[in-house]
Amino acid sequence: MEIRRDIFQAIADPTRRAIISLIALKAMTPNAIAEHFHTSRQAVSQHLRILTECELVSQTQQGREVYYQLYVNKMKEIDKWLNQFRKIWEDKLDNLEKYLAKIQNQKNIGKQKK
Repeated sequence: MEIRRDIFQAIADPTRRAIISLIALKAMTPNAIAEHFHTSRQAVSQHLRILTECELVSQTQQGREVYYQLYVNKMKEIDKWLNQFRKIWEDKLDNLEKYLAKIQNQKNIGKQKK
């Protein structure tokens, strides 16, 4: 039985998030990616395998080299999920801003009465 990983498991690991950031700018070989970490090439390959299984990165063969690049459409899935919370956070911040403005107004009115 094959284990199905999801994108949230993939991005939960800080090394994988760092790999995503690296290859978001340009496609890179596993060796080039591994140079940015204090870990073995095998450990980086394991992270790349998980990212590939989750369809966050894709591989392109160029001659004898394999390049990994970010699959942007899958990142949109993460953004879509986060978007549901973005509205909640924005509403809470708006309410906090209104509350703070109300308190500031009350302080200013109190100062004017003195």
